[in-house]
Amino acid sequence: MFGLGKKRSKLGKWLDQRGISQQWLANTSKVSRSTISDLCQKNVEHAPTQRTMTKILKALRRVDPNLKADDFFDI
Repeated sequence: MFGLGKKRSKLGKWLDQRGISQQWLANTSKVSRSTISDLCQKNVEHAPTQRTMTKILKALRRVDPNLKADDFFDI
């Protein structure tokens, strides 16, 4: 089980619902594991750069080709 007892962001909830690990996303997107972890926590005020968002979305579109940046990030 993922995310037990933690407040999750939209990205974290989406990953949990599909059983996708943060490690898979980090490896596939070539973004550091700690950055992915920060983006999956709700209370962390970490805004990703445009380049980081692009890398993450490219990896997530392997699972769902219809994803948009505003599904996860406040732009």
